[in-house]
Amino acid sequence: MAEDKILQTIPHFDGHYDHWSEMMENLLRAKGLWSVIERGHVEPLNTDMLNDNQKALLDQSRIRDYQKKFGGNEKIKKSKRNTLLREFELLEMKKEESINEYFARVTSVSNKLRSNADEITEVKIVEKILRTLADQFTYVVISIEESNDIETMTVDELQSTLFTHEQKLKKNGKIEEDQVLKVEQSAYGRGRGKHLPRGRGRGRGKQAYNKATVECYKCHSLGHFQYECPKWNKEANYAEVDEDYEDMCY
Repeated sequence: MAEDKILQTIPHFDGHYDHWSEMMENLLRAKGLWSVIERGHVEPLNTDMLNDNQKALLDQSRIRDYQKKFGGNEKIKKSKRNTLLREFELLEMKKEESINEYFARVTSVSNKLRSNADEITEVKIVEKILRTLADQFTYVVISIEESNDIETMTVDELQSTLFTHEQKLKKNGKIEEDQVLKVEQSAYGRGRGKHLPRGRGRGRGKQAYNKATVECYKCHSLGHFQYECPKWNKEANYAEVDEDYEDMCY
């Protein structure tokens, strides 16, 4: 089947040589065979008949050919390197990005630079990351710079430190959300007389708020809000007595 396809694509000579020759040249160039027409077929060397020096010269020649074919010239390499350097300089952590995601981007560009013979050091990468982190890491950056020797710090060490801090930020954010929820529940409880009518009709009005699972933000006990806390009221009474006593003294 494959041979039939190839035969179908070969242009047949119909008497118009110029047109046919152009089509044949295009086909052979596309298949990488035009050099055979230009230079002729060269029988491959039998390397078994070569001595060690001849084999070494042959290997060097092949390496040079590969470098010319796939490596590109110095101008192309320099242009590619400059593009990567610019990409590295423009790297900056996005607001929605995690530490691991940002480090992956920085590492990818750094590895490309190194593959282009750029001597990019660990300290340069560490300093770059510290300069371009998101705002929520400002305090930890200051702490790292004050308590660590940036010159000897590795990228892996920095990533580990920042990842730990990121997890703490997420945990604190969850605690803040819980506190906001408690405040909202407290306000909801204060206004229940006005906003939560206890109608007898089925499905009419809202039922009384169940406080069985409510945690007091003051004493952390269940069953009441902070403003209802006996401990809170008790401390408030003590404060009033102390104020009255001070007034009497004066």
